[in-house]
Amino acid sequence: MEFTTEPFDLDEAPAHAVVAREVIQTAELDAVDVGPFGNTAEGGADRVLTAVDSLLRKALASGATRVSLQVNVIGEDAQ
Repeated sequence: MEFTTEPFDLDEAPAHAVVAREVIQTAELDAVDVGPFGNTAEGGADRVLTAVDSLLRKALASGATRVSLQVNVIGEDAQ
């Protein structure tokens, strides 16, 4: 999965971005890469979907006005 939250603030990470990154970094995922303009994570379908649910709820509750999300299914674990 890949995601970004908005609105952007180049001077300081907004609360919604911090919360979203914390959700992904503490989820039980296989790989996480956090960057200033996009974040990616990999893992099994159930874990990714659980993380996405939490990410959306917490980012929106923390002031995000938009969450851009892309989920790709790769390999045999695509259920």
